[in-house]
Amino acid sequence: MSDAPQLSPEEEARIREGIASAVLGASEGLAASLEHDPEGYLRLVAATRTGAEETSRLLREAVQGARAAGHSWDVIGRLLGVSRQAAQQRFAPKGTTVPEGSPERRVLTPLTAFNEMAALAEAGLEGWELVEFGPLYHAVVASGRQWEYRRVPFAVAGRRRRMEADGWTEVGTGSFPWSYYKRPLTDAPAKDDHAPAQGA
Repeated sequence: MSDAPQLSPEEEARIREGIASAVLGASEGLAASLEHDPEGYLRLVAATRTGAEETSRLLREAVQGARAAGHSWDVIGRLLGVSRQAAQQRFAPKGTTVPEGSPERRVLTPLTAFNEMAALAEAGLEGWELVEFGPLYHAVVASGRQWEYRRVPFAVAGRRRRMEADGWTEVGTGSFPWSYYKRPLTDAPAKDDHAPAQGA
């Protein structure tokens, strides 16, 4: 891929307007308070800080998703307006070296919301345990036993306690709009020693 895709000016304007609208609408009456209340500007700073933190997190996840989908640091750097090296230094996962003797690791990619659960189900039966996920990918390690997986809406009150009571363990801390859970199916060994399918 020689040229990094660009958004149209209209698409960029919609994103900017959406973010500004979300920040101004986050706190009840914030926009109106700016006409008469000096404290409103401090609430605006707090709301904007939260928006900046969230957009920074989304950018990191988007870059990780692009890498998982096979895009080069060179293309990503051009989209970000920085060099390949600068993009890699800023966004490459830290501490990704695998210690000696660690279980075999595979990355299921590219995945979408529509095929990831089928890919995880197949991998689980083959003895792959989910340990990490991000946009368009799930990372699994060889475990020798079968696993089952569940995807549930991110912030349903009381869901985590109920899942844990049923033997499920949350993987990571969730990623809007989903949380992912795993539990061993049985003590039966994995179906075979083949690597899980890449995608579905």
